[in-house]
Amino acid sequence: MEAPHSPAAETGGRTAATARITARVTVDSPERMSELGRRLAALLRPGDLVMLTGELGAGKTTLTRGLGAGLGVRGAVTSPTFVIARVHPSLTSGPPLVHVDAYRLGGGLDEMEDLDLDVSLPDSVVVVEWGDGKVEELSDDRLHVVIDRLVGAVDPLAAEDDRREVTLTGIGGRWSGVDLASLAV
Repeated sequence: MEAPHSPAAETGGRTAATARITARVTVDSPERMSELGRRLAALLRPGDLVMLTGELGAGKTTLTRGLGAGLGVRGAVTSPTFVIARVHPSLTSGPPLVHVDAYRLGGGLDEMEDLDLDVSLPDSVVVVEWGDGKVEELSDDRLHVVIDRLVGAVDPLAAEDDRREVTLTGIGGRWSGVDLASLAV
């Protein structure tokens, strides 16, 4: 786990709206990825935009499944690849989870506008898989989560195929002061 960087060091004098706070977490199984999602859910609030980046099979939906469990939402969280977006209402007093898979969407925000994410965003936690270059304009404040497969296991008994490095970058004033390092699992 890498401790978050200070906003001042990361921004080089930029405003809080463009501040970046980064933490890294290594997970070694799908269960740990889901647990990371549950822990992350505790830091999220209505209006948060979470962008997930990673190759096919990296664990984006597994992380989102954990987010759904942590937020206490209704319905099985599965990949929305063919429906593009799913809304999971809260079973508690928390925000709904809007889970979007932008993989098949080619354009930028224009194509995303048809999904009315800007309407959902203030009251929901919106998670977008494959959102790079497509949803950044929805909010100055967002959490960018990049999931990379690790090559060459340090622990010879570890299942090398399951090891991931998750880099969480909080962008904007919303994330200043949020302890992303607390997400170590």
